[in-house]
Amino acid sequence: MPIIDVTTQVVSAPLHTPFVTALRRTTTTDTVVVTVTDTDGHRGYGEAPQVWKVTGESLAGARACIDGPLRAAVLGRDPDDLQALLRAVRGAAVANHGAKGAVDVALHDLAARRAGLPLARYLGGAADTVRTDVTLSVDEPERLATAARARVADGFDVLKIKVGTDPVGDVARITAIRAAVGPDVQIRLDANQGWTPRQAVRAIRAMEDSGAGIELVEQPVAGHDIAGLAHVTAHVDTPTLADEAVYGVRDLLAVIQQRAADMVNVKLAKSAGLGPARTLLELAAAAGVGTMVGSMMETHVGLGAAASLVAAYGTTAVSDLDAAWWISDTPVVGGIRYDGATVLLPDAPGLGIEGVVDPPMHTEP
Repeated sequence: MPIIDVTTQVVSAPLHTPFVTALRRTTTTDTVVVTVTDTDGHRGYGEAPQVWKVTGESLAGARACIDGPLRAAVLGRDPDDLQALLRAVRGAAVANHGAKGAVDVALHDLAARRAGLPLARYLGGAADTVRTDVTLSVDEPERLATAARARVADGFDVLKIKVGTDPVGDVARITAIRAAVGPDVQIRLDANQGWTPRQAVRAIRAMEDSGAGIELVEQPVAGHDIAGLAHVTAHVDTPTLADEAVYGVRDLLAVIQQRAADMVNVKLAKSAGLGPARTLLELAAAAGVGTMVGSMMETHVGLGAAASLVAAYGTTAVSDLDAAWWISDTPVVGGIRYDGATVLLPDAPGLGIEGVVDPPMHTEP
């Protein structure tokens, strides 16, 4: 019962609110959805999001890689020989992490469907719900305070605040948010590489002195600057989380060896799929490094896979799985759902996705 087809589809899903970070502003989630089909008609889904400012990968590049060498690597092969298939995908091209991750997830989804198991159970877990934080985009203090109150009213108790545009202004933003939501809501920061090491230390110390109660700070400096990240980690009390600094095992080993961060954010589009992501989580746990699973701006396909990974493996901190929550018109039939801060995994084989359609394009008012 071999794999008989590998197809791709470009999807652009509108967001209900613009998503703004230190690196970019977007009103859509733009991604390539891959479908892997076997002779019995079972389908597995994965996706490769376009993330110019992080991975550098485009829709056209991901699609070309999937339609070319990755398709050739798996076509005609036994879908139950999963580990051999994953090795073939990893060796079929250099880099192209998002494209590889899409095919890796689709192969896992297909294998779980063939086994009649939800993906989380196929990965060895039993949970059918996981918690997520919610992100607040870069904005002015007053509007951020209003947005923070709204998200708490929606049921979220962990807020991820995008900072990194202005160290002094960032302190004012966090102070306003803390005053708006009170002491019981967790606040974490994501600078998206926006600070220099010196700016990061100054800003984080100011927030510590203000009593803002920051849970962690994600990627305060440039991803390539491991020494700078280590400097920040050594000079603040707030835990630091490596994101853009870690794509694969070599990167995580460098962070561990240099004690550059207290935690690591594992993302499928960076690590090239569930197989490598599982290795990163296990390595981090063995080294005493904290973990969470995150996402790019992805649809319910990628988020379903990430949530299934968390359900099976667990993390030391609430994971960052809200990306599909931002989508106002889902392109997916079936799959995960959101109930406030809870991601509900479907009780259906694989990712539980019945199909993917391209929703209407979003236009600015």
